[in-house]
Amino acid sequence: MADDSAKHLEVALVAAERTVWQGQAKIVIARTTDGDVGILPGHAPLLGLLQGGTVQVRTVDDEYFVAAAPDGFISVANDRVSILAENAEMGHDIDLEEARRELEEALAAGIPDDDSDELRLAEARVRAAEQTS
Repeated sequence: MADDSAKHLEVALVAAERTVWQGQAKIVIARTTDGDVGILPGHAPLLGLLQGGTVQVRTVDDEYFVAAAPDGFISVANDRVSILAENAEMGHDIDLEEARRELEEALAAGIPDDDSDELRLAEARVRAAEQTS
């Protein structure tokens, strides 16, 4: 019998225009419309809508990263995790001060709907950058 401790997830975080990150991970954590989900090797198949803006990954090399992904889908099957988002960006690539300014501008613009794409993206970028710092 194979050693289950050696199992890992194959993860792909894909934005509309590019692959943001692809590799092997021990765990992926994301918020869906049904709540937070932690995905470990052997997880049951899952298809969900992302909500909350960030995805957290612990790689097999024990590196940790957070990505901003405010809208999209997560799919899990056979230890493969696909995260498909219109906009996605690695937290370490986001300038926190710039992201905070963009969020303040979005809020100051009086966006009437808390559910606007612009506001969700700005909030997700700030959260990802803060969690990476």
